[in-house]
Amino acid sequence: MGLYSRYVLPRLIEGACGQPPMMKLRQRYVPQARGRVLEVGIGTGHNLPYYGADVVSVTGIDPAAELTVKARERARRLHCPVDVLELSGESIPADAGAFDTVVCTWTLCSIPDPARALAEIKRVLAPSGRFIFVEHGRADEPGLVRWQERIEPIWKRIGGGCHLSRPVARLIDAAGLRIEQIETGHVMRGPRIATYMYHGTAVPV
Repeated sequence: MGLYSRYVLPRLIEGACGQPPMMKLRQRYVPQARGRVLEVGIGTGHNLPYYGADVVSVTGIDPAAELTVKARERARRLHCPVDVLELSGESIPADAGAFDTVVCTWTLCSIPDPARALAEIKRVLAPSGRFIFVEHGRADEPGLVRWQERIEPIWKRIGGGCHLSRPVARLIDAAGLRIEQIETGHVMRGPRIATYMYHGTAVPV
């Protein structure tokens, strides 16, 4: 691991993911979590302050040890037990139906195999469970998509594997998760190639 990945990238991620428009989306969606929660891509733990009293436990997974250090610090202030594991979302060490809620915020862009991760999310969700997602991805303008695809190879290198053009809604649907509600569009200032958001909830079918 180079100096950039170890020292620079974690600070960039912490700052970028803590922008006010992103925190507003966290504040809107994360309190909907209930029961036993799995957070895929817990990162530095920006979501942790928004888990409400209906949450009985949180299991957070993220392969980046440089980020999870901060998540563990934030977890100390939560009202329920938090377990942070350093692994990716393609292989979740939990039984089928183990979680009532799975939360995924700005994570599917950087998981190496998002289809496999979403299949795992469906597997570990209880039949009555809910998947809460807030992601950025493929825009709805063909011209903008072309720019996303052109810039993506460089963006991945500087952004820790972050992809710009993943079709989030299609990936969720293909995994056998039925989208209950979804909103899309640009919700913040910044490069339009990176600010097209998908946010909503889905349930297993």
